[in-house]
Amino acid sequence: MKKPRIGFIGLGQIATSGHLPKYEELGQVELVAACDTDVEKLDQVCERYKIPNRYTDFRKLLERDDLDAVDVCLHNNLHAPVTIAALRSGKHVYCEKPIAGSYVDGKAMVDAARETGKMLHIQLGTLYSKEAKAAKKLISEGALGKIYHARSTGYRRRGRPFVDGYGTANFVKKQIAAGGALFDMGIYHIAQLLYLIGMPGVERISGKIYQELDMDEARRISSGYDVEELGLGFIRFENGLTMDIIEAWAVNMDPFEGSSIFGSKGGIRLNPFSYYTTFCDMEMNCTFELDSVNTRWHRLNPDESAYDSSVHHWVAALQGKVELLPTAEIALLTMLIQEGIYMSDALGREVSAEEVIKNSKSTAVDL
Repeated sequence: MKKPRIGFIGLGQIATSGHLPKYEELGQVELVAACDTDVEKLDQVCERYKIPNRYTDFRKLLERDDLDAVDVCLHNNLHAPVTIAALRSGKHVYCEKPIAGSYVDGKAMVDAARETGKMLHIQLGTLYSKEAKAAKKLISEGALGKIYHARSTGYRRRGRPFVDGYGTANFVKKQIAAGGALFDMGIYHIAQLLYLIGMPGVERISGKIYQELDMDEARRISSGYDVEELGLGFIRFENGLTMDIIEAWAVNMDPFEGSSIFGSKGGIRLNPFSYYTTFCDMEMNCTFELDSVNTRWHRLNPDESAYDSSVHHWVAALQGKVELLPTAEIALLTMLIQEGIYMSDALGREVSAEEVIKNSKSTAVDL
């Protein structure tokens, strides 16, 4: 089977620690071109991964007619302009999470994909975990009954980018990142739950964000740190379904329990993975051998490896082996919730989904 030909835009931390090593491990794509404004980094990464064509202007890379797709690994507010330009140049696009810096920008990306007939894939790594696959199986088999509530949790004791000693200042500035803990890590947990519960329509959102803990003052000033370290939310969906959210970059507390889903017949905790039900009038807590079932599913299903990671899935979709999961739509729904939490915090009240959509403003930054 022909190897998809890929161009890379952005060679920062997520590209060099995540996307590129995964492509190399998979060995089923041809890395044709790469772009970064940092020439030294561009040369180093291209030498390391044997990428022959180098650009400092992404528009020049997009002029190539021998690329099947591009991989966009830029900061959040740069996603929309580059992704839309890539789609309109005739390329499929794999974009790092979150989809963009605002709902309106993410919607423009989804619309451009539909208008051009090109695939848009967003990196939502938690969709491919063994826990998510097991939860999806239990839900599809009716083991939870009617799902009525979900809880999204994410925890770091002291893990704020840059000010706590890793990553660059771009992660903590609204101008570039658009948000903090909710955008950086919250998307993984919220999106995973939205995928598992069937992407219900959002009705109303309430939320609060905090930046309260001490940090290195010199790094605070030099970075312009102006995003949240803790985000909280409560979401009302159609049909009475609800979700509560807590996402921490930094908090004076021990680890939170893993994300969970509540149903009329059973419940799931994703980490550590457990199933809770009532059997013969007795409360029962169940664990599963996820490693063994994962091995069996790979032996029985020839396409199972297409769901081993976001990159595996992307490449399989480019090769026509599987239909692309609706990751762009899941990421856009997640963005609606995240932006709703920020709006609710600013207004001091619950907001409707319609309000968020109507008042969403572009945060896009052109390169």
